[in-house]
Amino acid sequence: MSPYTVNVSGLSPTTTDAQLNDFFTFCGKISKVEKEKDRAVIHFEMPNSAKTALMLNGGTLDGSVLSITSENTYQDEESKSKDEGLEQHEKPRAGIAAEYLAHGYVLSHKALERAIEIDNEQGISKRFLEYFHHVDKSLGSRALGPDQTISSKVQSTVDAATQKAKTVDEQKGYSKTAYDFYAKAIASPLGQKVRSFYTSTSKRVQDIHEEARRIADQHKAPSGAADSGEKVEAGSESVQTK
Repeated sequence: MSPYTVNVSGLSPTTTDAQLNDFFTFCGKISKVEKEKDRAVIHFEMPNSAKTALMLNGGTLDGSVLSITSENTYQDEESKSKDEGLEQHEKPRAGIAAEYLAHGYVLSHKALERAIEIDNEQGISKRFLEYFHHVDKSLGSRALGPDQTISSKVQSTVDAATQKAKTVDEQKGYSKTAYDFYAKAIASPLGQKVRSFYTSTSKRVQDIHEEARRIADQHKAPSGAADSGEKVEAGSESVQTK
């Protein structure tokens, strides 16, 4: 059984195991959910995920304010996965907080401040930065030429370039995997700001709210555009964005 656990209390009588799983999956992969009445124990595969879950203390699920605690203090560990994709627990905490808000969950101001604090304390993970830069450069190389990035270009260039890259991808038959959440984010009208949000530790609570609105708008994109709301297995090439 996983040693990376958090204790949850204050659950609504109507909260189900599935709701708990959906809520805490934003933190990372869950190995087990044990629920009894208004309490639950969530078992995670990585300490990073448990640390993120503790950050959410005071958040709201199913109309009830949650108390999320643990007897242990968790420290982040670098993923040992050789998969070229990105796993949920490797994302910056501010980015994870934005995903929660984008999907209608209520997090306290203190939780958002804690997300920024954690990112400031330990920086953005090397694996995440490498992945993010890879997406940016890969998209730019296909659309603009060698050693080019999308995030550095003005939006008129971005629009034309991403359409060209999309055409190339569709011809090769892998548009659904190539155009993951971050590629769409970088190619958005807020591309440079999005890049700063995910790769810099300098941000405010308001920045999290703004990114949450961008994610929510991306969910509303018409068919054929970015469908970041599709639930994808964490760790796959198209990272889980719920």
